[in-house]
This record gives sequence, C-alpha cells and structure tokens, in this order.
Amino acid sequence: QVQLQESGGGSVQAGGSLRLSCVVFGYSSRNYCMGWFRQAPGKEREGVAIIYTAGGTYYADSVKGRFTISHDNAKNTLYLQMNSLKPEDTAMYYCAADLFPWTCSDARLNPASFNSWGQGTQVTVSS
Repeated sequence: QVQLQESGGGSVQAGGSLRLSCVVFGYSSRNYCMGWFRQAPGKEREGVAIIYTAGGTYYADSVKGRFTISHDNAKNTLYLQMNSLKPEDTAMYYCAADLFPWTCSDARLNPASFNSWGQGTQVTVSS
C-alpha cells in the first residue's frame, strides 16, 4: 500500500519562501499523477498544483507565478516550492497521488479525484 509523507512546513513572514516535500513509499513508477492540496480552518480542501510525472503541470489561479510543483523520480519525491507567500496561503498542506492515473490534468485539482493522501504539513504565513 502506498504511503505519502509530507515535510517542510513552517512559519514564515509574508513574502518569504518554503519548500514542501512529499516522499512516496511502497511503490515506484514513472507515470504518477500527483498533487498538492491545502485546507484552511473552516474551509474546504482545495487544489493547489498538479503534476503528471511523465510531463505536465497545472496550477490553481491563486498560486500561479508563485508556486512551482516538481517531482524527482530518483528520490520518488514530490516538491512544492512556494515563493512570495501571503497570509492567505496559511493552511494545512497535503500531497496526494494516483499511481495508475486514468488522466492527469487541471481537472485533478478537485480533491475528490484522489484517494491516497499524506497526513499534511502546516504552513503559516504572518503579515
């Protein structure tokens, strides 16, 4: 059974940067569909960025130009580089994976399209 483990969260001031990591345990493939999602208190979980490890990235409008999703096949690790952070980016961040994707597009920014999740890492941005 695949397991996902996030790390890299923390507290930063507005304008700062963080890099989140998500290690995939238990399976290795060249063609994942993976994503980063976030959930702020009292709000629904929302998609942040999607990557098809064979090629293709997709971003929510709110993070375009500031966040970059990437994947290291050799390390079986997903990353989210977050720059120019804003207080509204404060949330618990989760990674998700589909090891046998039927598709991988911006449609996968819908959290309901994934069923393998990590436990999350907290990101707090102060003004």
